[in-house]
Amino acid sequence: MKRIKAACLYQTVRFTQKEDLDSAAAAAQVRREVEHYKQALDRHHTRHKILAETVQPDGSILVELKKEYNSYSVGHYLD
Repeated sequence: MKRIKAACLYQTVRFTQKEDLDSAAAAAQVRREVEHYKQALDRHHTRHKILAETVQPDGSILVELKKEYNSYSVGHYLD
């Protein structure tokens, strides 16, 4: 029988701008969406580690992170 000892997801999430907004409003909306995503991780007590957050030339934001999967132990993955 096999058992999972530790599990972790490595994700790259892209937050894109809405095209119907002017550039300043679209950039602010993307920043708010990223902050909302981070707050949701905290609110749901999802253990995570943000590895990188980069703004792309088109105004979108890429967030690379490791996060726990289904409340499994994350072992050494978030060290």
